[in-house]
Amino acid sequence: MPLVSIITPCYNSSQFLKETIASVMNQTFTDWEWLITDDCSSDHSVEIIKSIQDPRIKLILSEENRGAGHARNRSLEKASGRYITFLDADDFWEPEFLNDMLSFMQKERAEIAYSNYARCNEELIPQLEDFKADKEVTFQNLLKTCRLSLLSSMYDSQRVGKEYFPEGSKREDHVMWLNLLKKIPAGKPLPKTMSKYRMHSKSISRKKQNIVKDQYLVYKDYMKFSTIKSLYYTVNWAINGFLKYSKIFN
Repeated sequence: MPLVSIITPCYNSSQFLKETIASVMNQTFTDWEWLITDDCSSDHSVEIIKSIQDPRIKLILSEENRGAGHARNRSLEKASGRYITFLDADDFWEPEFLNDMLSFMQKERAEIAYSNYARCNEELIPQLEDFKADKEVTFQNLLKTCRLSLLSSMYDSQRVGKEYFPEGSKREDHVMWLNLLKKIPAGKPLPKTMSKYRMHSKSISRKKQNIVKDQYLVYKDYMKFSTIKSLYYTVNWAINGFLKYSKIFN
């Protein structure tokens, strides 16, 4: 049984998938399994994944396109590792990511940990200052801004259990992390940059004005907050989101 399970949804990711695969294959820590669920890609993504002859890579094929949340859940169902981490099919890890995150979690006895990540364009050239893991993350401060990025975080499923993504929400990662943080006092920060996030010009996550309603529903529908309380946290999230992406390199 591997110590770490890597969870990846894949949909028409052939443009960047080889770089993502290389970043996993180059990890200095090797006791992992990689569960990739392809969400009915129409490009060459499946062929690229199948071309990698490594028994640690497990490809799951969806019968219909149901979104990243469903794809991640399919992988989570089959994950057997104690430590769970995530990597989208267009993102990138430095070789020491798994080793350093795991060592940090074991040293700090952390149930959840997160690290810095570089915010890059499609060529992996940094466009913003690195996002900093500079404070413990709690349920309360996670309500105002989602400090936990999937590609730079890890959790101990033996201590907190597996947490699945709500299907149908465009903010499924935020809901998942909030549900995990309900179970523990805090997640621990590792202030080291070991991953690269591709910011696509057409990415849903970058068009904040289009997902304010979806964020409001995180609080109203999933956290079961009142309308006033939901609006309060939505406003805070919007302000923090603007600040999060405001420091662009010259």
